[in-house]
Amino acid sequence: MHTISTSELFLIALGIIFTVPYLIWRVGKTDYYAPLVVVQIITGILLGPGVLGNVFPDYYQFVFTPSVIQLLNGIAWWAVMLFVWIAGIELDLKHAWAYRRESGITAGFALITPLLLCSAVAAGMLASDGWIGPNGMKWQFIFGVGMACAVTALPILILLMEKLEILRQPIGQRILRYGSLDDIAIWGVLALILMDWGRVGRQGAFLLVFALCSYGFRKLMVRLPESDRWFVGLIWLAVCAFGADWAGLHFMVGAFLAGAVVDSDWFDQKQMDQLRQHVLLVIMPVFFLSTGLRTNWSVGGEAVFVAAAALLCASVAGKLLGVHIAGRILNWRPGEASIIGWLLQTKALIMIIFSSILLDKGIITTDTFTALLLMAVASTMLTVPMVAPKLARIRGIVTQAI
Repeated sequence: MHTISTSELFLIALGIIFTVPYLIWRVGKTDYYAPLVVVQIITGILLGPGVLGNVFPDYYQFVFTPSVIQLLNGIAWWAVMLFVWIAGIELDLKHAWAYRRESGITAGFALITPLLLCSAVAAGMLASDGWIGPNGMKWQFIFGVGMACAVTALPILILLMEKLEILRQPIGQRILRYGSLDDIAIWGVLALILMDWGRVGRQGAFLLVFALCSYGFRKLMVRLPESDRWFVGLIWLAVCAFGADWAGLHFMVGAFLAGAVVDSDWFDQKQMDQLRQHVLLVIMPVFFLSTGLRTNWSVGGEAVFVAAAALLCASVAGKLLGVHIAGRILNWRPGEASIIGWLLQTKALIMIIFSSILLDKGIITTDTFTALLLMAVASTMLTVPMVAPKLARIRGIVTQAI
């Protein structure tokens, strides 16, 4: 009798990863409410132990053995490192600085207001057991969950604005500036949350060496032909990720820093767009499944859904309130604040990555991670259905005026 090998099980898992979400997306025609990337995240949750593992435990244990999960995790780590690196490269800091008053006010309110509201919800979650991780302090949990809910996922925001045909328009460029500033704040706060005072010397050394090496790296990159910059950039990514992980900050912090010091105009924009698309197509689905395999419902499904709903309401209300306050201060046109506020709700990947790091470090439990994952999916799914009609109305008014 043939005994199925690990490589065969791995290939079966890959077949499931790419087939199931594609069929749901294509046959169900979900693109308006849930783009393929969102369907892949949802499928990852469904294939995890909380759903498939409960309904078909024998089948789940047969395919997703520890050795298969280990192989998938290796691919997932590299996939998400590439994705975060690209997100760092795409930060539009030059334009944000050129419009620093407007960008600072909007990005500040868009981040701080949902952070405060969601931190309050997180503080309420501590009233019951099962939410805070074994290595987490209360302030880390509250601040971490609050910041996770205040995130805007810049790469997914770019995809949705392309879909809505506003990416290259003035409002789309403004939204990119706001998202870029929030991305910097998010990773800065994450580094603060992960600060290990027992290894503060090592972390300080990493940041000092990183700053010095970044200067030399930038000098080198401008002298290289573009074809070589891709290879050198990937080497730089691996080195920075290793250094950050060695220092105790997490390799994702290093991946973001590696991209943040890279100028996007060193690369052809079309090639960068294609790389982002290819990463999403070829290897990020493995990360989505790997993420789904980490979901759990040990405190009870109802409690997880209640927590997710509370965080979603606080996040949406906080983001909209913050952007409307900014709109009042900056005298925006009617309707702009609502469109910008809903687009900045896009969380998906960056929030999932942020939450995964909190889970890896033991600051949150799998139950909190699952609640955050559900909230990220719901928040992202709301974006296009809420924004598309508002854009249509504004375009109709402009057309009538002309």
